[in-house]
Amino acid sequence: MAAESPCIQAGALDLEASCEEGADCAARCAEGCAEELPAGESSSESSSSSSSEDDSDTEESDTRRSDEEQEKKESQPDRNESGGVNCQPHCEHCRNENAQREQVTPRRLAGGQYLLKLDADGTYQCSVTGLIFEVTEAITISYSLLSWSKYAGLVKPPWVVGGPLFDVHCKAASALTSIAFPHSLCLGDGDSHPAFKVLHIKDAGAAIEPSMDYSASHVRWLVSSLSPVGPLIRSEEPLLYHGAVVLYKAVDDDPSLLFRVYVATNNESFIKDIAKAVKHSKKKFIKIDKPPVCQKLLQKGKRYRLLCEPEAEVTPEEIEFVDGSLLKLKSYIEVYLEKQEDFTLSLIELESEAVVWKAKLRESDWIHYDQNKNELKRNAGSIKRRKSTNSFSDEETHCGKKQRSNSTTDGIKTMNLLTDQQLMAIAKLFGAEWKEVAIECLQMEMKDIQQIQAKEQEVNIQKFLLLSKWREREQSNGTAQNLYSRLSEKVSYDIVQLLEGFMAQ
Repeated sequence: MAAESPCIQAGALDLEASCEEGADCAARCAEGCAEELPAGESSSESSSSSSSEDDSDTEESDTRRSDEEQEKKESQPDRNESGGVNCQPHCEHCRNENAQREQVTPRRLAGGQYLLKLDADGTYQCSVTGLIFEVTEAITISYSLLSWSKYAGLVKPPWVVGGPLFDVHCKAASALTSIAFPHSLCLGDGDSHPAFKVLHIKDAGAAIEPSMDYSASHVRWLVSSLSPVGPLIRSEEPLLYHGAVVLYKAVDDDPSLLFRVYVATNNESFIKDIAKAVKHSKKKFIKIDKPPVCQKLLQKGKRYRLLCEPEAEVTPEEIEFVDGSLLKLKSYIEVYLEKQEDFTLSLIELESEAVVWKAKLRESDWIHYDQNKNELKRNAGSIKRRKSTNSFSDEETHCGKKQRSNSTTDGIKTMNLLTDQQLMAIAKLFGAEWKEVAIECLQMEMKDIQQIQAKEQEVNIQKFLLLSKWREREQSNGTAQNLYSRLSEKVSYDIVQLLEGFMAQ
């Protein structure tokens, strides 16, 4: 069966890797992982005890230089609609294979949707999701990333999740002949003979369907019909995963530092689930952008320890790695420091004492957010104090609201308040989903929308009036920054870019 052969067939993926190349990948992958580690990192450095008393100034300088070189060398993560990251595998073989594809960039729509317009037949790879489409004519494809946990009951042993789950649609379905899904496994040891299939979720139920072939980075599936599909894997050997470490910092007025550290497979569905879990947490968190890709492969059942220098409270101290794609609740490690200071986190594999991932965290990684939050509080407080000592007529209040983006209070200018012109520019970019976005993201009510529609027939003006109503309700917080934080995960990329431009003014 083609899906169960370790050799890759010739086809739309243009993969000509042989079994011998697979064996070579083991050495390359192992060497690559070792070479990616910063200079000076050894098993002795992975122990929890510190030898800073005996380190010379030269050694400290070398360590700092190594950390900086590592962060420069590793690529910064790209944003997706969930606030997650698009992590490229550290394995050089997998990375080179991805580079062989013609890259195309989709348009981002509301609700995490992507839209890709292809002008001719051929094989194309989405630069955001890693999906590879083989088409026979010009075609427009829409697709979105889904959560595996929603369909956990459909994945039965011995099958396990092999990569992200996607919902793909296009009008001319017959012109889309195959889709290759990225997987999060490293198959470069030459001894692994996994079986790949895909879970195809249809209205009538789910089916496990055969794959056409697979490579070091993708599983190719012959399109039968379009609905949610994702790769599954069955293997007798231990599975090795490309991993990612995702960081979030708690935002509050406490002078201490509190972080969540998620150790995940390099699986966009998993990473999107993490972002959702953090968003719905009782505490408010911001994402800390650090190179997420693990330098060493993760293995199910192996134990790992997170170290902090200087010492911090780390809970739990050790974890056993499992792929949590199907779990609704995502595990994380909590790191607590009593005072604000720079520190280094290192994820260590206990068996080998090898450094799997490492990052230097500095106050500058989150200070801008704190400054913006405090500035907003100061401005809001000044405005409230001003209002409490003055009385205005209804007419003056109405005029003040119209001109508030240019107003000053006690010499403090209310910065970044959205103007009518800016709101109209945003309104024109909203699609048919604008009412859903208003209710879900802006906490508007259906009666507000109905009242606006009863007074105004032109749709763009309806959108503008609704945004104006939101701005009026938010008062001093009717800013581009506030609107961006509410809409960025749900609206098109064009609106996100426009709001980013307003914030930069």
